[in-house]
Amino acid sequence: MHGFLRRKLAVVVGCTSGNATLMTALGLPAFLGAAGYGVDTAQMYMWQRELQHSVDQAAIGGAWSLAYGEDADYQTRAEQEFFNNLNVTEDMIEGEGPDVSLANYDNGVGNSVQVTATVTRPLPFTGMLLNQVATVTATAQAAFEAGATFHACLKTLKEDGTTFIVSGSAQVHANCGLGALSCSDNAIDIQGGTVTTTSIVACGTVNVPESLESVVTDGVEGEDDYADIPIPTPTNATPSRTYACAGKGQNKVATPQPGKYTNGIKIACTTTFASGVYFIEGELDLTYNAQVVANKVLFVLRKGATLKLGGQGNAAAVTLSPMEEADLATTPYAANADRLAGMLFMEDKTNVADPVQHTINGNADLHMNGVFYLPNGNVKINGNAEATDTCFQIAAYTLDITGNAYLKTLCDYDESSTFGSSTTGVRLVA
Repeated sequence: MHGFLRRKLAVVVGCTSGNATLMTALGLPAFLGAAGYGVDTAQMYMWQRELQHSVDQAAIGGAWSLAYGEDADYQTRAEQEFFNNLNVTEDMIEGEGPDVSLANYDNGVGNSVQVTATVTRPLPFTGMLLNQVATVTATAQAAFEAGATFHACLKTLKEDGTTFIVSGSAQVHANCGLGALSCSDNAIDIQGGTVTTTSIVACGTVNVPESLESVVTDGVEGEDDYADIPIPTPTNATPSRTYACAGKGQNKVATPQPGKYTNGIKIACTTTFASGVYFIEGELDLTYNAQVVANKVLFVLRKGATLKLGGQGNAAAVTLSPMEEADLATTPYAANADRLAGMLFMEDKTNVADPVQHTINGNADLHMNGVFYLPNGNVKINGNAEATDTCFQIAAYTLDITGNAYLKTLCDYDESSTFGSSTTGVRLVA
């Protein structure tokens, strides 16, 4: 630049034309101003670019901190990212650093991080002539969505189609959550009845009344968290047994023992099951106009066995509870006692091509605790079925709750079956 000016001045000095001298004198300020303006513009652009990149990274860093639940550290994280990305403007920042705060985005409240920073410094040309400083400000905003783990104590495992239906006058009270692994439209279809819950989650979309829309989360890829639990199978020492009642008239009773029931079990009198593991082939029919008690048991449905629950009169009452870890410790399945604890019904779908039909009917007081794991079962709950005031969970191929069914489970949400997790996300929005 200086060499160029010297050469031009030498030409002017050597020129004998008054016109050349006059025009040079008139044009030189404009030339120098244009050159200075270009230098200042390039300088401002460099400052702005570096500052914008720094606040962008700061907003993203702070948002990630909040997305992972580190609420107390988001400002510190943002400031670290900001200063780590500075170079030329590091000594020009006004104050002690950027302004980091929470901001609202897309109808959310405090769901984004906003970072603003300002640098002040004289520019090479205008600063020298005007004795003024230039100010550059940059702002960035990053929205975040914290990942969440969803639970569902009533869950369907079929991965396509409408798999969970509530219709008729059915009442479902399950604050522990409803879920469907199906990724299809209307994976859960609440056509009628009354549903009370704190969470409805599905891989696909759901059809629910307006009153339930606030608890719906769709687009979440779920999982069958019972799939890797080894299904017990009979050993060589497992006895083969048959069900039978003893006594006469209304005094008939049955006391089944653990073992393998290749002809199934059909309740025909007041029945009390001994604690243990029962392998059922054919049909397990627990419907009868009498009391059925099965505490600390595990029913394993094999080779397409079907399940019926309910009653046939006012005297019908069914009480079911699962084995705990200590109960399983003395069985051949002790190695998996911690996984099998709490399981009430398990379905072995090995060599079963088509789903089987399970039914829960009414006319009985059902008091059930434990998990129904029926991965190959279409479960229909209908009629006047009533299951209340206990903690039970159902994970079935499909669920159809209809008629006057009344289903109430008191499991805690956080302790219920895991459905899946939503992805933690951060994106720059401004």
